[in-house]
Amino acid sequence: MEETTNEDTVLGVVLLTRHGDRTTFFQNPRTYAASQTSITPLGEQQEFELGALLRSLYLDQDSPTFIEGISPSTSVVRPDQIIARADAGDEGGVIFDSTIALLQGLFPATHLSNITLANGTTVISPLGGYQYVPVETVEPDQDVSLQGFTSCNTLNIHTAGFYRSERFKEKARESREFLSKLAPFLDGRPATLENMVFDYVNVQSIHNATYAQLLPPTFLEQARDLANFHEHGVFTDTDLDGIGNIAARTVLPSILTAFKRIANPFNALKFHYSSVSYKPFLSLFNMIGVNENGEIPPAIVNYAAAVVFEIRLPSRTSHTTRLDSSESESESQSHSGLEGPLGLEPVVRFKFKNGTDDETFVSHPMSFSGWNPGVVASRENIRDVPLSVFIRAFEDVSIQSKPEWCRVCGQTIARGCDELLCHSASQSSIASESQEGTFSRSVFKTWLVGGVESSGTSALAVFVVLFAVVTVFWGVRCGRGRKSEVVTRDEKAKRDVSLQETHAKN
Repeated sequence: MEETTNEDTVLGVVLLTRHGDRTTFFQNPRTYAASQTSITPLGEQQEFELGALLRSLYLDQDSPTFIEGISPSTSVVRPDQIIARADAGDEGGVIFDSTIALLQGLFPATHLSNITLANGTTVISPLGGYQYVPVETVEPDQDVSLQGFTSCNTLNIHTAGFYRSERFKEKARESREFLSKLAPFLDGRPATLENMVFDYVNVQSIHNATYAQLLPPTFLEQARDLANFHEHGVFTDTDLDGIGNIAARTVLPSILTAFKRIANPFNALKFHYSSVSYKPFLSLFNMIGVNENGEIPPAIVNYAAAVVFEIRLPSRTSHTTRLDSSESESESQSHSGLEGPLGLEPVVRFKFKNGTDDETFVSHPMSFSGWNPGVVASRENIRDVPLSVFIRAFEDVSIQSKPEWCRVCGQTIARGCDELLCHSASQSSIASESQEGTFSRSVFKTWLVGGVESSGTSALAVFVVLFAVVTVFWGVRCGRGRKSEVVTRDEKAKRDVSLQETHAKN
């Protein structure tokens, strides 16, 4: 069971979950463009049970992790206390449905969801008092925060570079014999490491009794191990700001903002929930060091897996966390602006539950640049990170906006990047010629760094040439667009005059 510190106060939580069980799903191994899929009743039940567990942990007033000030399980939900967001991208239907199922478990139907009319009649919400929790669907074309890994050119370069790496080639040689044996169970799909087909094997093993009986006993786990190697290589990076970590770098701004809001006693937010695919988990675990320190294996998380970041206010007696040796606790609090009512800074505690494999959430110590808890007497003392330390470590490597994403990904067309690039070109044309040059060099440098982060020399050379061509082309295209617009208006005016003259003659 998870150990607790009764003196601590849980101020709020930030939740990140993977969707539940679904039907077969295909992804392009180079771009991760995906096919349609749908949730199953099993997936809905997995998410519902996860929601019920979260309810018992954080909304039950008798729980040691009850969130202070939140509307408890004995009342109805307060919409101002919760934010729920669902990735509406390639697995959008599955992720949205998973979100609804989890919220049904977190805020189940209650007769308290009612209203009494002027005539004395009491009306209960449908379905026995269903609680309608607002859910924001996050469309990738409008908001990259929950799916920043598709349409990202520099990530595609990073992925291709991984496939060309010696460790990938070595793993491909090692797995060649197994993959040849697996081929008959893939229904004609390529049996290669680059196109590692684990999802089909996994889905069929769950839902196809004949397939499950015919598949040799070790094949599912062997395929899972290869898929773990494959996906971890794509969605991680050695540097915090590396392009391989982009799946988490786009999610982090909303997480950090939620941290700050929860820590603010004048803000109502208590529960922030993002529902996503498995990719952000791989990048996030890599960035916060729970893979490197051996706490969590570098693998694809299971269906209905969940991360909880608890924002806690420690009591004076339990506040035993230590900062990096280069900074004292008093120095941290002096510039954090996040002191609690007792003059103590809130801390972040990381917990993880890997789907139905785990009975409940378990806390794990994090390890990253700027956070070195040192050698301490017990695990209890190293699992909490001062909030200001966490924010400082990840704020600068987070991708804060779509324009920044366009630059980091070297994207000039998809997701509205073409309009943003034209707008930037228009803005720079107002400035002096030297300022235009500065702007171009700045953008070039930013995109160039994105390429350097994740590509070899030859790939980078191609990237640079393409970028130069696209930049010139886009300047011409935007200019033509503006000229065309003026001509169209002139022609319209001439047509209007001509019509008026014709009307006058008639």
